[in-house]
Amino acid sequence: MPEAAEDPHVAVAAAVADHVVDPVGNEDVDWDLFDSQAYFAHNYGTLRWDDAAIIKIIADFFGASLPDKFIGHAIDVGSGTNFYPALAMLPYSFRVTLFERAYSNREWLSHSLEQPQSSWSDFWAEIASGRRHYDRITRPLELLADRAEVTKGNVFDLRPNRYNLGTMFFVAESITTRDDEFRRATRLFVDSLVSGAPFAAAFMRNSSGYFVGNKRFPACSVSEEDIREALDPVARRLEIQTVASDDLRDGYCGMMVATGRKK
Repeated sequence: MPEAAEDPHVAVAAAVADHVVDPVGNEDVDWDLFDSQAYFAHNYGTLRWDDAAIIKIIADFFGASLPDKFIGHAIDVGSGTNFYPALAMLPYSFRVTLFERAYSNREWLSHSLEQPQSSWSDFWAEIASGRRHYDRITRPLELLADRAEVTKGNVFDLRPNRYNLGTMFFVAESITTRDDEFRRATRLFVDSLVSGAPFAAAFMRNSSGYFVGNKRFPACSVSEEDIREALDPVARRLEIQTVASDDLRDGYCGMMVATGRKK
């Protein structure tokens, strides 16, 4: 007798099962192996056009949201090797906590505050362009070194109601493949602010993971709807803008910037 034809639905299910990848949680990764210099060189060694677009969003947002004489305690969660979120909060902060888990990144931050890379001058020029709150700061990198505090910290250990404004760039979706951890990290960031505090957060859109040097790190694929779902319980006046970008690395399709205030 001829063999029975294989059910195509069974074949598809088996193929999918063969490619199921176990979730990677934040605690499954040794973040101290993060290659800070490689990440900086690839992402921030020069000012990219997509970062310039993000800078416009966040600098305009903080300028419109905060009064001339507002000075508070700011936090940048998961600073990595990126100074521009902290620089965007500089006119409004007497202290900026650079909250970072990876030892390699904390070392990079401390060293770079003392001896900043030349590209940050280009980032600052973009931040300050046509914005009076920023224009009046003549030595931004020296001021950042004076006000910044590099702090060891895990986003999941943030305590509520502590900071007056905050940023979190490419963190919540870039530390896990788990949706629940993405949502929790995003909400804990906003919850660490006092009621009414303005915030800006940036996310990779539909990221499938990324390499730093020769090591691969996990990511959670998120969309505008996922960000809104994560932030709606803790944020008001929420706006999400998409920034086109597709040449930074493989496995993503743009960036998203969420701004708003803590409920």
